[in-house]
Amino acid sequence: MVLHLILLGLLVVTDGVRAIGQSTCVAFKSSSSTFSIVSNGKAAPVLLSADEWPGVQRAATDFASDIQQVTGLKPTLSNVTSSLTSGPSTAIIVGTLGKSSLINEVVNRTKLDVSSIQGQWEAFMATEVSNPLPGVKSAYVIIGADKRGTIFALYDHSEQFGVSPWYWWADVPTTKSSELFVTSSGCSHGSPTVQYRAIFLNDEQPALQNWAMEKFTNGTGAALTGSPFNHFFYTKLFELMLRIKANYLWPAMWSSAFGIDDAQNQALADWWGIVMGTSHEEPIMRSTPVEWDLFGSGPWDYGVNAQNIYNFWVVGANRSKTLRIFSQSACEVQAIIVSDQRQLLTDVLNVSDITTVTQVWTLYKEVEGYYEDGMTVPDDVILLWTDDNYGNVRRYPLVSERNRTGGSGVYYHVDYTYEQMSAAVARDAVRIWVLNVGDLKPYELHTEFFITYGWDASLWNRNNLDTFVSSWAQREFDISIQDATEVADIIANVTRWNARRKPELLNSTTYSLTNYREAENALAGWESLPAFFQLVHHPVQASYTLANIANDYATQVMNLFQQDYDLEVDYHTLLNGKWDHMMDQTHVMYYYWQQPMANTMPFITMVQPKKQALPGAMRIAIEGSLALGSPGDNMYDCEQGYSCPNPSVSIDPFVPAGNRFFDVGAGGPTPFTFTATSNASWLKLSPAKGSISPSSLEQRVFASVDWSQVTGVESAVLTFAANVQDQPPMSQDINFVANHTLIPSGFKGFVEGDGTVSIEAAHAARNTSVDGLTWVELPGIGRTLSGITPWPRGGDDRNFTAGSGPSIEYDFYTFNTQNQTGNITVTTYVSPSLNGLGDDRPLAIAIQIDSGALQANYFVPPASGGNLPPQWDGNDGWAANSIISVPMVFTASSGAHTLKLFMIEPSVVVQKIVIDTGGVLPSYLGPPESIYMS
Repeated sequence: MVLHLILLGLLVVTDGVRAIGQSTCVAFKSSSSTFSIVSNGKAAPVLLSADEWPGVQRAATDFASDIQQVTGLKPTLSNVTSSLTSGPSTAIIVGTLGKSSLINEVVNRTKLDVSSIQGQWEAFMATEVSNPLPGVKSAYVIIGADKRGTIFALYDHSEQFGVSPWYWWADVPTTKSSELFVTSSGCSHGSPTVQYRAIFLNDEQPALQNWAMEKFTNGTGAALTGSPFNHFFYTKLFELMLRIKANYLWPAMWSSAFGIDDAQNQALADWWGIVMGTSHEEPIMRSTPVEWDLFGSGPWDYGVNAQNIYNFWVVGANRSKTLRIFSQSACEVQAIIVSDQRQLLTDVLNVSDITTVTQVWTLYKEVEGYYEDGMTVPDDVILLWTDDNYGNVRRYPLVSERNRTGGSGVYYHVDYTYEQMSAAVARDAVRIWVLNVGDLKPYELHTEFFITYGWDASLWNRNNLDTFVSSWAQREFDISIQDATEVADIIANVTRWNARRKPELLNSTTYSLTNYREAENALAGWESLPAFFQLVHHPVQASYTLANIANDYATQVMNLFQQDYDLEVDYHTLLNGKWDHMMDQTHVMYYYWQQPMANTMPFITMVQPKKQALPGAMRIAIEGSLALGSPGDNMYDCEQGYSCPNPSVSIDPFVPAGNRFFDVGAGGPTPFTFTATSNASWLKLSPAKGSISPSSLEQRVFASVDWSQVTGVESAVLTFAANVQDQPPMSQDINFVANHTLIPSGFKGFVEGDGTVSIEAAHAARNTSVDGLTWVELPGIGRTLSGITPWPRGGDDRNFTAGSGPSIEYDFYTFNTQNQTGNITVTTYVSPSLNGLGDDRPLAIAIQIDSGALQANYFVPPASGGNLPPQWDGNDGWAANSIISVPMVFTASSGAHTLKLFMIEPSVVVQKIVIDTGGVLPSYLGPPESIYMS
């Protein structure tokens, strides 16, 4: 989930961050350029006109209450007329341009310049105005260009005052201040980047549905469906949406029907100012299949049951005549359906021009295939492009599709939002954005960033993303910038590590137990994170618990499996059970897309702790070996599995870890002490002795080399000797080989160690632009460090023939080739992007070693009919593994080389490059980065 998110320094207010995603106009100390909201125990009254939108009246009530939450004083809230003969000396005047007679009077009387917002979608302005009305010497005037513009202006100020948009949904305390001011110049915002910014409640059973049933019903739910999602629930959601500047909702759909679950649902949505739609499978505002099962007749097949389905849609259109976005349905007789639905809307809504009715066609899965196969839709219908359910957008609008009057947008699932949605902005897919938020919690931060980015994408770029989480943490937890930075690091790491592989897909083989210390390093990362419970601690601890299952001991697996449940209980009992059921979703041991019916513990094996192993009390586990321990026969010790020679270990100066380790463990219940010695002075052991007992089951011994004493290849014998209580002593010899490889003086670059050169893609030696395009780093993306991608996005989305595009170079040095054949394999780790510009433009990269032959690899094959490539899905597919490995074989002798990576297509994100000279071992994340000589 992904997501390294975040914000600009210019958004910081005097007392810490209280607002994210807007310029600030709030102060907490008086000056010559401020207007008093609350000062010296007095609050400026709030004035509106009676002809104002009801939704604005409602938001103004919240605005006054928010001021009270911050200062302890609640302003009076009054409807007044433009013929006011006398009034307070100062006031806050709120209203919508063209709707509010009060605002019209102020504008006419003062000649206030409102041209910056006139006719703009959801724009607003606020400023101090002198003598706006009779008797009012000065007023802070908040004006919206339309209903939501005014509502957003009010909630924008509330957030800056210190009231988090999540004050109820995440129990965020309000930052207090007895004095509250705004700058005389005020705040303003033009039309948002994305016109409709939506969330979609989905897969809401069992968590969100069970929670809502407990909190918003008497336990019975709606009469026809049993759904708990009534107007009490939705008005809480509407307020949150408007506070974060969302304006469009796809409601909960599993066993629910927004239009019939509660007769007040639709009316209140319009009253609040929320635009309603339905998901990609629910045409003309009717929940399908829920409502069809209740009211439909015959099969859901327009080819054989057109009239009944048409009549069914008429009901949805009739009950949704106010501002709505109507979803078009999807099936193989689509062209007929689209025509019929447009005629239906023309008739029911009584419009002469159907293009004035907002309609959207979601190109989800096979529906995209209909479009790609040539089906046309009217130019005014919005095309909503979709992702693959993992956060990878399947296709963006092409240059030829960007001049459609309806425009286009994106339906997206929570993941690494910035990388994909910045591409949507660059490609003008900004009419509608819909974020599938599941149960909404615990995706608070991710949801807000998605909406905030859609509200004003110009504020965000790849270099300032890290400031969003720190600013968000300051606002939510009222902490210092130092603590907020630590929280940002925690959240960023949780996001990255969970993005490596979804926690529910982790298993005992995900991270290597033997190679590159991968499993223990992954676990150590989780162990290093402190936290806050609801927003930070629970995601961290719950993810750590699942990660540890992959590689810990059997008894710890059982303990952690219980701890997993205990964490769920802790969440559900928080705040006297306010969020009971919100973590009901099954979350471990998924084997296919649907949730299992119960959390089950992974398979474990155990050894008999009371019986000694046949070889004796001491067992030696050698780094990188699958053997259960030496001494004794084992199938992994040698090919025949018995009478094996002493184990051997080798090392060179450029192994990233810098040492090897040996775990001395118990072969049974008998305690013993041990020593580790060597016959060579250059081999250093630490610790050189220890004791093993039932209370101390294992001791790790590190072996390192003093390379100043080694010339060429030298061998030593390492001996582990054990003194065992009431048993004869025992020992195990291990051959240790040190290969002192050397590089030429002055070489700069990555050096082969352990038969491998591993390079993080961001760590390039040179970067060459072509036609203004260049490779840039996307911080935080990817499984290990970051990624690189061609930049800027958008434009004509031009591509290049192999070898002619922007390039990035890496210098490296090798000592070997694979099996000494003269060949090396270069594997490029690429983010699992799709062919977003169409399958006739498959993603590709080109690589050249030195001046050798250039190789291009078009690594994402086409997938017809809106399908995904066969390698994409499954528990070991590209999406689940969060990587596509692209191997290429080159001829390259030992020595210094330069690898040159060329752009072909613009949407590629490269994370890592691994060069195999004969030593690359199996692992999930790939070898750790090689040593760099500078």
